[in-house]
Amino acid sequence: MNKADLISAMSAHSELTKKDSQAALSSMLAVITKSLSEGDQVQINGFGTFALSYYPARTGRNPQTGAAIEIEGANKPVFKAAKALKDAL
Repeated sequence: MNKADLISAMSAHSELTKKDSQAALSSMLAVITKSLSEGDQVQINGFGTFALSYYPARTGRNPQTGAAIEIEGANKPVFKAAKALKDAL
């Protein structure tokens, strides 16, 4: 399912138009993105938790030359499904 399919499904499931469903989805994604960029986690009961996980810097190898390179540490988004979602699947 892609974003357009999700918007269509949201509009069919609710009494919203596709335009309203797209606006709702876009605003939800923007709020989650903003919260994660500020270092907060977003917990949706019954669905799951969006959070950041820090991956520390490490040394890697360039596959073409074999030279050692330093890979910077980074925050990466992670999603942990709630028990209700796991049970539904």
